[in-house]
Amino acid sequence: MDNQQQPAVLIQSQYIKDMSMEIPHAPAIFKKLKQHNPQVNVEVNIEAHKLEEDKTFDVLLNIRINGDVEQEKAFILELSYGAVVSLNIPEEHQEPVLMIEIPHMMFPYARQIVSTTMTNAGLPPLMLNPIDFMAIFNAKKARENGAQDNSPKQ
Repeated sequence: MDNQQQPAVLIQSQYIKDMSMEIPHAPAIFKKLKQHNPQVNVEVNIEAHKLEEDKTFDVLLNIRINGDVEQEKAFILELSYGAVVSLNIPEEHQEPVLMIEIPHMMFPYARQIVSTTMTNAGLPPLMLNPIDFMAIFNAKKARENGAQDNSPKQ
């Protein structure tokens, strides 16, 4: 098949690589959750790794959510959601696509998993707000450039 006929981005599969849901103070914490909204902290990390096949990558959207109520741990949810993708784009454009566009496409599925898991665990539903993957990418690049600027000069 000619390169012009192949899609620029093809998500071959999506999957849950790892998932953990902990409610360390159950069932007592449920009473506190009925009286107080938890303080929720969401951490997001994106990884991309080239697979053996040419132009095929594994992208991981890692989400860690901590909920505390009255200074007590209410829950910890960790999700590592992956996608195997093929790219038919120039190499200089691959990193932004892998770190911004692919996670953006994966996010609705990961958000649904988080919401369903919270509800199934007996907790109030949690709908994650949209994530600015470009800001995450730019912050990571700035940290990398800062680390390179601080490296010893020869």
